[in-house]
Amino acid sequence: MQRESNTSSQSRTKQNKMSENDGLRSSQLMKLFEDELKDIYWAEKALTKAIPRMIKNATSEDLINALESHLLETLEQVSRLESVFTSIDKKAVAKKCEAMSGLIDEGQEIIDECEEGAMRDVGIISAAQKIEHYEIASYGTLRQFAETLKLSEAVGLLEQTLKEEKAADETLTDIAVPDVNVQAAEKQEAE
Repeated sequence: MQRESNTSSQSRTKQNKMSENDGLRSSQLMKLFEDELKDIYWAEKALTKAIPRMIKNATSEDLINALESHLLETLEQVSRLESVFTSIDKKAVAKKCEAMSGLIDEGQEIIDECEEGAMRDVGIISAAQKIEHYEIASYGTLRQFAETLKLSEAVGLLEQTLKEEKAADETLTDIAVPDVNVQAAEKQEAE
């Protein structure tokens, strides 16, 4: 009987420690979630300025249309991120995202270095896809954090944006493969 009591007591102690660790992990995970949210919020806001530069320098009608469409989506995504902040009772605050800043700078370098036409369009698509891949990774991670933290409203909002980013990446591939890349290659061969 004494042995059962000790086992039961040890079990409760172990459960209490596990519960405390879960709370600590959740607290740390929540801080990381908030930090990553601030990061992608800055990134999306920066893209609302970078995408118009890509549009201005693109020549492929399909690419221009895709970028214009994604700019509108990006504006909605900024608003959706503000809703995520609201859902966790936090003010929407941006923290500079060094990764996105670097990707945007790289995209601008490509625009500056490539001659106008199909070759520049290839460069814009390349830069835009790198940005999309970063966003896909970020939103996938944020959605998983929100799921673990049981933030159901945030999960839904982040999932919606994740789907949009994946679709944007597919659209860029669809434009690049049969159209823009071929034109750029043919132009290179002609020279």
